[in-house]
Amino acid sequence: MTENSLPTLADAVGVGPDDLTSVVGAGGKKSLIYRLARALDGVVTSTVRIPIFDDEVEAMAVTDDPETAVAARRTRPLGVVPERDRPDRYRGYDPTTVAAIGRATEDVVMVKADGARSRWLKAPGDHEPKIPDSSDLVCPVASVRVVGEPLDDEHVHRPHLVSEITGTDLGDPLSAWDVAAVLASDAGGLKAVPETARVVPILNMVDGVSQRETADRIAGWVREHPRVDRVVATRLVAADPVVDIY
Repeated sequence: MTENSLPTLADAVGVGPDDLTSVVGAGGKKSLIYRLARALDGVVTSTVRIPIFDDEVEAMAVTDDPETAVAARRTRPLGVVPERDRPDRYRGYDPTTVAAIGRATEDVVMVKADGARSRWLKAPGDHEPKIPDSSDLVCPVASVRVVGEPLDDEHVHRPHLVSEITGTDLGDPLSAWDVAAVLASDAGGLKAVPETARVVPILNMVDGVSQRETADRIAGWVREHPRVDRVVATRLVAADPVVDIY
């Protein structure tokens, strides 16, 4: 697909106007959530801790009654969280409450459903991800920049779990196949994904020719998985964030 024919980010990802969309993984989760929420005038919330994001939305509702808040307040994008956990973090709701938020509004709801500590790749721990069962769409995210970097704590969240999925030893360079294996694994990007949810993996930080070639290789494997609807390559910090759709 040529760059001139590329759709908007929302169309590329296939987000419906009232989808409950859960985002997991590493290397661009929050950027994806905020861009889509702004583009679609949606609601942003979380089932895990999330950094303070007041500047990314038009209004915040810190409340233990989020259903009433999203129904009563028409300002969008709207952030909805239960409380401030510490100076730089909000707490998240439980997945059942987030599912209720989705039912309380006809707008898209973007959900941060796990954490990654600003790494570029991750595998979920025993307690995560926290994806609402009613999610219409799940987007596992990974950064293509992790390819060629060592499998270690600096680049990967829970590298020992990534090692278990891929067979790559700790400290060894990560390959495109390793990233694809994590995204398409039931112990990785597909963990706890509801059976009825569409799955659209996101390959982020595709900023140049070499990253584009890396994304092509990763997507070639990931899109073969029967659960995967499509794969989208992005540069989420750019004005035109969509690089390719596979």
